[in-house]
Amino acid sequence: MAVYKSYMGGNWIDSASGKTASNINPANTNDVIGTIQLASREEARQAVESAYFAFRDWKRTPAPARGRIIAKAARLMEDRKEELSAAITREEGKTLAEARGELTRAINVVEFCAGESRRMVGETIPSELPANFAYTVKEPHGVVAAITPWNFPVAIPAWKIAPALVAGNTVVFKPATLTPATAVILTEIFNEAGLPPGVLNLVLGSGSEAGDEIVCHPAVKAISFTGSTETGLRLYAQVAPRGVKVQAEMGGKNPVVVMEDCDMSLAVESTAQGAFGSTGQRCTATSRAIVIDRIADEFVERIVERAKSFKLGDGSVAGTDIGPSVDEGQFNTVLKYIDIGREDGAELKCGGNRATGDGLDDGYFVEPTVFDHVTPDMRIAREEIFGPVLSVLRVKDFDEAMMIANDSDYGLSSSVFTNDTNLVYRFVDEIETGMTHINSPTTGGEAHIPFGGVKHTGLGAREQGSTSLDFYTELKVVYVDYTGRKREGNLY
Repeated sequence: MAVYKSYMGGNWIDSASGKTASNINPANTNDVIGTIQLASREEARQAVESAYFAFRDWKRTPAPARGRIIAKAARLMEDRKEELSAAITREEGKTLAEARGELTRAINVVEFCAGESRRMVGETIPSELPANFAYTVKEPHGVVAAITPWNFPVAIPAWKIAPALVAGNTVVFKPATLTPATAVILTEIFNEAGLPPGVLNLVLGSGSEAGDEIVCHPAVKAISFTGSTETGLRLYAQVAPRGVKVQAEMGGKNPVVVMEDCDMSLAVESTAQGAFGSTGQRCTATSRAIVIDRIADEFVERIVERAKSFKLGDGSVAGTDIGPSVDEGQFNTVLKYIDIGREDGAELKCGGNRATGDGLDDGYFVEPTVFDHVTPDMRIAREEIFGPVLSVLRVKDFDEAMMIANDSDYGLSSSVFTNDTNLVYRFVDEIETGMTHINSPTTGGEAHIPFGGVKHTGLGAREQGSTSLDFYTELKVVYVDYTGRKREGNLY
């Protein structure tokens, strides 16, 4: 059985806390994968200090040299792609195909960030004074905390760690305790690529103890967080008095708008993939289908038929379409929301239960679930469920669809299904989300394109793509006076 340890200052350490947690396969709870040694506050503090002392030399390393190390990490990830994919499937639950897709995304992101090391450009600005030269440079903050969730345990850490390191920061990486194996392998890869000791540190521990110690440490100058809105906003308020820079990607309640002129087969399949793929455990998952009433009966009939066709099971078994919820807590949360939907008067069309039989009894499996005649005030239409649950809301026209689509605290992703070009551009203009898709699912993104949302979904600069280094750098303005004499007149 594996034992997972924290990594700091170039060494794997045995925790003195005496606290442990088990890493359990959610598809088969009898499969205990390993034991996590949970870091204490003191050990979390040690990780931050290791990053602090490594920062000066890492900052002085030329950016292209830093980029070469990150590029090597991408190649090592490619070499260990199958190992990492298998680890994701076993400890997080998604299918191997989904895990491999996550690895491809992660590798692409790391490759892109390596290239950005040669594009950390500033600008030269004409001065209004004679014999003066003004320009800007990008500089790192210092120690950055990367706090990541369990649902994309390789891709999300990769798209935080890679740009942070390329920019010249040192990193304390605090992953979710549900996915320690992937965190350990990813840390091994970055350090094998050639990082000096202390540049990347891994802390395996609880958020309330180790995580709290990291975010409260005065040496931490920036925090990149992905997780729930409740936790992200609390973290933001906690560190605001210190002026710490925060980037937070949080919840979503992503809508698809289905118009009567749509390609129905495309709309149904895209909605089903967005709602039930990865067990609905994606911040970009489709959770609301807003459908024109004249076609709603057909849409519901076909989406229910598609939901029933998915095969549930262990993600490592060929032919599995949907894996389990990640753990008992998330499993119970999904079932609780299904009960809430029933109690609030939504019409349950399929699913709604724990899936059993055919090898599912020892896992956290929930049947793909569709509710019809959901109203905008119902909790299942407003709150993030993070499970394979789709709510169908019926509307009379496009204007009502847009009103309901935007009636949400969240604003991450959205999509519209229509062949009317006028409606496409009205949708793009009016939808209140950071990302939107036309005739494709709400899920998905590309390594070289920014990712993020608005409202209670996102705080701070966007992740990935052309904006990937924005959060991890500060802009310094430099004035060079080469007159060699005292400046006359007023200065401002």
